Amino acid sequence: MSSDGAGHSRGPGSGLSRPTVSRLPGYLRALSALARAGTVRVSSTDLAGHTGVSPAVLRRDLSSLGQLGRRGVGYPVAALQQAISRALGLVEDQPVVLVGAGHLGSALAGYAGFGERGMRLCTVLDADPRLVGERRGSVVVRPLEELEGSVAESGARLAIMAVPAGVAQTVADRLVAAGIRGLLNFAPVDLVVPRGVTVRAVDLSTELQILAFHQAELRQ
Repeated sequence: MSSDGAGHSRGPGSGLSRPTVSRLPGYLRALSALARAGTVRVSSTDLAGHTGVSPAVLRRDLSSLGQLGRRGVGYPVAALQQAISRALGLVEDQPVVLVGAGHLGSALAGYAGFGERGMRLCTVLDADPRLVGERRGSVVVRPLEELEGSVAESGARLAIMAVPAGVAQTVADRLVAAGIRGLLNFAPVDLVVPRGVTVRAVDLSTELQILAFHQAELRQ
């Protein structure tokens, strides 16, 4: 089953709860914007205002990373960025494999935010021979037959799947067997993976349906 369950269970290999981990990328994004603006220190109230959580929740989340802030002084932006990056495993360069070089895969390959978040798109794979050899972002598309070799060559442990639902489980099985331990899945299908493998599902149609529901509520 997908292993990104909710609740307050602990993430594998960390002392952080899953809700806390889910909020850390938002904190890191806000801190990056503050750093670009030249901000050296930030209060919990100001940082919470940038991220949409309450100051109390933010302080509780950040306290699990160590004693980084001081009452009346706030948090040092650079040190907090480093602590969150370390907690998320982003301090070192993280190679990422992308399977699927169609319209969605092409858009993902061109995303400039990978490098800012400690990740590097190292390989793009596709089953369509017409796409092999084309460039996606800074990477040339390779045939899907080279999946196992590409993962071994790059040492990647993370992969993005932008493939049709009908082949998603097969591709996931191959990625996991090759050593991938984290999957970001854009296919509208629930993947079955072994314990120790984390799946994050992004179903665009479901998200749009939820938005439509909230929009309908507002009109009532």
